[in-house]
Amino acid sequence: MAWRDAKASRVRLLLFMASIILGISAVVAIQLFSANLTDTIKLQSKNLMGADYIIDTRQEPTQRAQAIIDSLQPGAREVNFVSMIAFPKNGGTKLVRVRGLDGAFPFYGTITTEPATAAASYQDVGGALVDATLMLQFNIQPGDSIKVGEITLPIAASLKAIPGSSAVSTSVAPPVIIPYRFIDDTELLQFGSRKEYQFFFKASDTLNLQAFEDIIDPQLDMENADLDTHTSTSRRLGRRYENVGKFLNLAAFIALLLGCIGIASSVHIYIKEKLSAIAILKCLGASRKQSFLIFLIQISGIGIIGGLIGSAIGVGLQELFPYILKDFLPFEMVITISAQPILIGVLLGFYMSVLFALLPLLYTWYVSPLKVLRIDDEAQHPRILRTLVFIVILIFLFLFSYWLLKDASYALAFVAGSVVTFVVLAVVANFGMKLVRRFFPKNWGYTARQGLLNLYRPNNQTVVLVLAIGLGTFLISTLYFTKDILLAKTEVGQNPENANIIILDVQAAQRDAVVAQLEKNDLPVMDNIPLVTMRMHSIKGKLVNELQQDSTRQVREWILHHEFRTTYRDSLIDSEELIEGEWTPELNTEDPVVISISDNLAQDARVTIGDTIVFNVQGVLMETTVGSIRQVDWGRLQLNFSIVFPKGVLEEAPQFNVITTAAPNEQSSARLQRELVAGFPNVSILDLRQVFTIIEDILEKVSLVINFMAFFSIITGLIVLIGSVRTSKYQRVKESVLLRTLGAKNRQLVRIAALEYLFLGLLGSLVGILLALLSGLCLALYVFNEPFRPSIMPFVLFLPGVTLIVMAIGLSNIRGVLKSSPLEVLRREV
Repeated sequence: MAWRDAKASRVRLLLFMASIILGISAVVAIQLFSANLTDTIKLQSKNLMGADYIIDTRQEPTQRAQAIIDSLQPGAREVNFVSMIAFPKNGGTKLVRVRGLDGAFPFYGTITTEPATAAASYQDVGGALVDATLMLQFNIQPGDSIKVGEITLPIAASLKAIPGSSAVSTSVAPPVIIPYRFIDDTELLQFGSRKEYQFFFKASDTLNLQAFEDIIDPQLDMENADLDTHTSTSRRLGRRYENVGKFLNLAAFIALLLGCIGIASSVHIYIKEKLSAIAILKCLGASRKQSFLIFLIQISGIGIIGGLIGSAIGVGLQELFPYILKDFLPFEMVITISAQPILIGVLLGFYMSVLFALLPLLYTWYVSPLKVLRIDDEAQHPRILRTLVFIVILIFLFLFSYWLLKDASYALAFVAGSVVTFVVLAVVANFGMKLVRRFFPKNWGYTARQGLLNLYRPNNQTVVLVLAIGLGTFLISTLYFTKDILLAKTEVGQNPENANIIILDVQAAQRDAVVAQLEKNDLPVMDNIPLVTMRMHSIKGKLVNELQQDSTRQVREWILHHEFRTTYRDSLIDSEELIEGEWTPELNTEDPVVISISDNLAQDARVTIGDTIVFNVQGVLMETTVGSIRQVDWGRLQLNFSIVFPKGVLEEAPQFNVITTAAPNEQSSARLQRELVAGFPNVSILDLRQVFTIIEDILEKVSLVINFMAFFSIITGLIVLIGSVRTSKYQRVKESVLLRTLGAKNRQLVRIAALEYLFLGLLGSLVGILLALLSGLCLALYVFNEPFRPSIMPFVLFLPGVTLIVMAIGLSNIRGVLKSSPLEVLRREV
């Protein structure tokens, strides 16, 4: 009986199955991708690092640290730093990361160059390996030369890949590799230069890296050095991509939720149509159990088939993820197919179809045989049973989201947010029906009144359609609002009133000459900021060395090792707000030193107003007291500081400067960079326009990933929408046929249907956009800490677009009625 009835209703059941297929395909594809990502990181952890373990330090190794390094016998070493380079061939300049390498690095993986032989010979011949994209940008070929500081080297090859790098990580500062022996000759490592020394090691197969790390790392921490093993790096990399996985899983969950709505709405309408047939079966002697099992077998079979098809599609879709995320992954994905996600997909198809169809299916149990005789005899199941089903559904959603997110609080918050969204849309739909009934326009024309009546008469689908339309519109509108918030955070780089060029590492002896160079080019000196480097010696009377050994400390680890770049000035800047204490603009020589610190530093160092911090200022100890705490907007593209001294304290300390200016166009910026690199090779120049372009490119890639994943949810929502609207056809066909029999013309039927679906489309899409506005506002205020400037695109495009789609699908429902005679339509429907 289940098979025969399913064949007769295959069109409606196929739409029901489509909701399952899309949701399952999203889940399976993402689960397979996540599993492959984890396995690839584990398999390629050595290739990603290029070594078994690395010791790195941001200063020249101390005597003790160097002794540890020498005793372990490194196989290669590197010093890297950011600097400007120039191409003598055409005068081009660029901010790059210079990497001075010595030894047989990498021990695992390869340096990919063109020509390929240069990766093994560049150190012997004394050539440079230059990022391939950079060479293409400046039209440079192997054999040309590159000027790095005070030396000029031949370009041995273009650099295509090196272990540990990715497209995003090299966007701002592309890599340039030179032999280590030339680093001193460049004269780029001067006072205040940011640099990193790395020593690469190849371990024996018998070495227990975890035990080795537990012994050596604490010793290196005492010397401001750090040990990274390939296993710890793979764990850290895995945690980094956990957020990517969480986002993808959330997108799959949203698609699945929309599919569940499609299941519930389709089965609800489908079962209501079957109640008369079920009543006849009961009159003929069928039991409750038999009538219930007929449709349970149908729904279960469709769920299993949908799970199988969705799993098969998900297997194919996972092949797209490595292509979409290639710019974010520092390795090539190894794609394999495991049985677990596919099995989960099939079981999920079965469980979600049965669970979300359970409420409508209960009508088959409680329908009375009198339904045959009494048209208005409605099957009602007990309220306690209905409540129990709702509880089971919520438990299922929570457990499923917990399985995806691996965090109970996130899972609970997401389920609660989903419930709130559904409730708001349902309340709005019901309130809309009450408003139409309460203020029904009795003086309107017949077709308009008939269209509005369809919104609240029996067999209406107002709530289901508003839910489907509203959720789909909500998702895509939120994506647009979020993208606008992210792009707004980079606006400072494009504001002509703000600096767009930052000149770094200007030594004290070069300061006046650099300023003169700016004046020569008719460029303003917008900021001339002094920087003094220092480390914390003690915090609230406890030495940093003691805190490093204290396992019960509350001070964050980075505070104890960080080399702070501080400045001094007499006023706050526009990215700062005083939240505690009193700002001190200037001090006399004999006054106690008071400083201002950022709120995040105060929290991580566990200090507050009045606490003492002793700094080691290049060998000189200075006792200070926290006088004020500032809230700093780190999201702005400008120079911000964790620690600010008042004037009158650090003027005589060894220091260097950062100078900012504003170039009116790219030509002026390029000319200035050429002149500064020629006259002051050690300075680094950051063009914020280029940074803005890179950030925008990254955001576009992120947006591509977001939109790709939203595709599942949106298409699922569209399928649910089509299914819901198309299923309502079977309620509307008989009414339309009856109206035609009574003399209604085709254009009247079209107007009735158009008005009904126009109202549904407008109400659902408008509520969805308004909810997205609220969501965007919360994201702006509580996540990004930015003013909310919503895009007008959802109102201009999505509101009319979704409404027109709903109207088109709704009007297609009555196409057969318009083209055929009433008797022919009735016979076909039967």
